[in-house]
Order: sequence, then structure tokens, then C-alpha cells
Amino acid sequence: MSDAHARRCSAPTTWVRPFGARLRERVVIGLLLACALVSVLTTVGIIWVLLSESFTFFRNVGVASFLFDTEWTPQYAEKHFGIWPLLCGTFLVTVIAAVVGLPTGLLAAVYMSEYAAARTRAILKPVLEILAGIPTVVYGYFALTFITPYIIKPFFHDLLGMRVDIYNAASAGIVVGIMIIPMVSSISEDVLHAVPRSLREGAYALGATRFEVVVRVVIPAALSGILASFVLAIARAIGETMAVTLAAGLKPSLTLNPLRSVETMTAYIVNVSLGDTPAGSIEYQSIYGVALVLFVLTLAANIVANVILARFREVYE
Repeated sequence: MSDAHARRCSAPTTWVRPFGARLRERVVIGLLLACALVSVLTTVGIIWVLLSESFTFFRNVGVASFLFDTEWTPQYAEKHFGIWPLLCGTFLVTVIAAVVGLPTGLLAAVYMSEYAAARTRAILKPVLEILAGIPTVVYGYFALTFITPYIIKPFFHDLLGMRVDIYNAASAGIVVGIMIIPMVSSISEDVLHAVPRSLREGAYALGATRFEVVVRVVIPAALSGILASFVLAIARAIGETMAVTLAAGLKPSLTLNPLRSVETMTAYIVNVSLGDTPAGSIEYQSIYGVALVLFVLTLAANIVANVILARFREVYE
């Protein structure tokens, strides 16, 4: 065999994919890109609608009146568009929900991850996640028919003699706190379970107890994921609608008393969107101003959360 023929036989061959395979790959890439752009375009569309409609609203009302007025009466004869009563109602419900849901969910996650047996964990986790499948309307009626008459009134009204409204922020905050427990417990349990076993074994080798390992090793190592679950749960509490509408009421009040009836931003949007308010009126346009404030608050919370998560990732990675 000649040298030229030997070189041709030993030279590496280049595999060329068929045209059909390349076409299918390009189609798949195009479909994946289209799916990725759906969320981006949806977000851009929402922002555009909020900004355009809110611009019309603020042109008629004024930003100063919206931010500094302390009354919210858009459906009365004497109209006021101060956002603070709605902000106070949203703040009350969110804080109560966070006090109820965040520590309860975290403690449940710690128990399932560090203390419960495998069989117990296999039962408890699905039971907790069932709470996420209950309709929010059911939570609202649960607050009206059980939490207010059997928990809040016997303690605050009968025992302490305090005034308790039928619709109040306390009952709404409690049911929203129950609603966010599955989110906090599920995400936190996953991140706690993902902490390397070597960290636990190293702490046990130094003589630490199980409680010390959990508090000083496992939770700090999983803190970024735990904070992420907290942020998601708080965002859920801020955006909750039907349960809050039924339990907290529709009375915009500038108060920090959780036993009084309040109105949240989401409840007001639902109230105006029922169809009784004429489209294009100033009352109808006000829902876009409220929605814009809600969007800005949620965006600010996510930005702060990302900064905190990046900080703790630098410490524990």
C-alpha cells in the first residue's frame, strides 16, 4: 500500500449531521427560546399596562394627593385617594401572617429534616402540603366562622373587654399565615436536607448536641434557602386576595389595631373589579394606581431579598 493511500486511510473523518437533524435541532432551539420569551413579554406587557393606565389616573388625581392623603374614599361623593389606609391594612395582614406562618413553617421543616423518622416525615410532609391545595375562599370562611368567634372574641372581647369587629385584620392574618406554612416548610425542609452530612458529623465529632448542630451548623448553612422561602411566603401574603377580602373586610381604615376591620390593596382591586364601577371612570382607574404600588412593593422586596441571599451565599459557599 502506497504512502498516500495509507495517509488517506489513517486521516480522521469528519462526521456531518444530516440536514434533517440540524433542522430539528434549530426548531427545538426556537421553541425553547419562544417559551423563555413568554415570561419576559408577559412581564413587559403587565408593566406597560400598569404604567399607561396609572399615568392617566395620576394625571387626574396627583401623585402628592395619592401618597400623602390619609383618606381613601374613591366611591363616595367626596372623593379622596390617599393610599395609606390600604397600605396599613396590607401591612397588618402581612405582619400577622409572617408572625404565624414563618416560624411555624421553619420549625416544622427543622423537625422533619433533623428529628423525625423517615416514616413520620413521609406522612407529615404530604399532610402539610395538602394545606396548599385548599381554596382560599375556604380559608376566608374558616376565619369568619371559626377563628373570629371561637378564638379572637373569647380572648380579646370576653376576657379583656376589647372591641372586636366581625371582619378584622387578626383573623385574616392568621388564615394567611396558615396558608403560607406549606410553602415555608416544604422549601426549608428541602434546603435543610441538602446540607452536607459532613458538616453534621464534624459538629458531632466536636461534642455538639443535636440541638446545637441544628442551630449553629445546619440552619446557618441553609440560611440563604430559608430566606428565599420567607420572601416567597411574604410575597404570597401580600398578594393574597379572596381570604383577605372575606376575613378582613372592605373598610379602608388608617389603623394599626388588628381587631378592627381593614381593607388591603388586593381586596380593593377585587371590590372595584366586580363590575359595579363604570370602566374608564376615576374609580376604575384607581385600581391601576393601587396595583402599581403593589407591584413596586413586591419588586423592592425581591431586590432586597436577592441582596441578602447573595450576601449569605458569599459567607457559606
